[in-house]
Order: sequence, then structure tokens, then C-alpha cells
Amino acid sequence: MVEVKVVYLREIRWHGRGGQGAWTASELLARAAIQEGKYIQSFPEFGPERMGAPVNAFTRISDEVINLHCTIYAPDVVAVLDPTLLKTVPVTEGLKKDGVLVINTRETPAQLAKQLNFPKQQLWTISATDIAVEILGRPITNTAMLGAIARAAELVSLKSIKEAVKERFPLKIAERNMEIVERAYNEVKSG
Repeated sequence: MVEVKVVYLREIRWHGRGGQGAWTASELLARAAIQEGKYIQSFPEFGPERMGAPVNAFTRISDEVINLHCTIYAPDVVAVLDPTLLKTVPVTEGLKKDGVLVINTRETPAQLAKQLNFPKQQLWTISATDIAVEILGRPITNTAMLGAIARAAELVSLKSIKEAVKERFPLKIAERNMEIVERAYNEVKSG
């Protein structure tokens, strides 16, 4: 009998616009996973785009060394930092059947599930822009989306994300971003 080893590999695709921090979010998620002893990859996909143009970023998290070196075509999780992308980018393309979709929006999961023809039990929404503007004074949604994903997809712990934020930013900025992460973790809604 051949023993089959199941390897934990989760793939995340981030959709945002230049300047919103999609790649930074991917990198912070990867740093949090490293703290938990995981192997990671984090990389962006963009060309000479300008500020505000659609961009993608990708994160892979695994228990074993990752030997894949390509774009993520069938993600387990999709995060949408800018809800206007829902009208122009096929954000659910390739998302696994049991995948999780986390969207920055004021709409409820039930409202978006109908619009996107997506199972509401796998759809999570968070008003990341409102949280970021309230705490940072700017609509940079990446750390709010990290908090939402920590709860929705359970990829890494909230504690590890906060540690990654502390390592990445100067203290004053880190403190505000950790507040954003925690608030988003508590406020994200599922269908």
C-alpha cells in the first residue's frame, strides 16, 4: 500500500488598484505565516501601471517547501480591496468550489451573493475603506483586509498578523494598523 502524504497548501489572490497596498497585504500575510513556521511565496503581478490601475498580488502558504513558480490560477481565497473591480475584473475566476471570497464593501454578503452568483456562505464582506479612513485618515484598505481574511479563511492567527504589522511599519503607524486589523477581524460579516 502506498502512503499518500497530504500537504497543506493554500493560495490567495489579491485584487486591488495601484497604491492600495495589495502587494503589501500579500507580504504581511506571508510574514505572519513564516512566524507560524510555514513556507511562503508572495509576489505581485503588474507592469508599468500607474497609480489606480488594477493590480494582482499572490500569496502561497504551505507546511512544506513550495516548488511552484507561477501565477495562482485556482486560489483558495480571493480578496478584493476595491469593490469597483467587481464590475471590470472577473475576481471569482478560478476560485475553488469551496473557496472563500472577501470583499471590501458596505454591502452585505447576501446582496453580493446574488450579484456575483456566488454562495453566500463562502462570501465575507467588510467595510475596509470606512475603517481605514476612520483610523488612518486614508483609504488604504490592505491591513483591514488582512484582519478580515484572518477570520474568514483562518490561514494564520490574528496575533501573527499583528506581529507582522509591527515588524513592517514604524511604531506609530504599526499601532494604528494593528487597530485596523483587529477591528476588521471583529466586524467582517459572512453570509
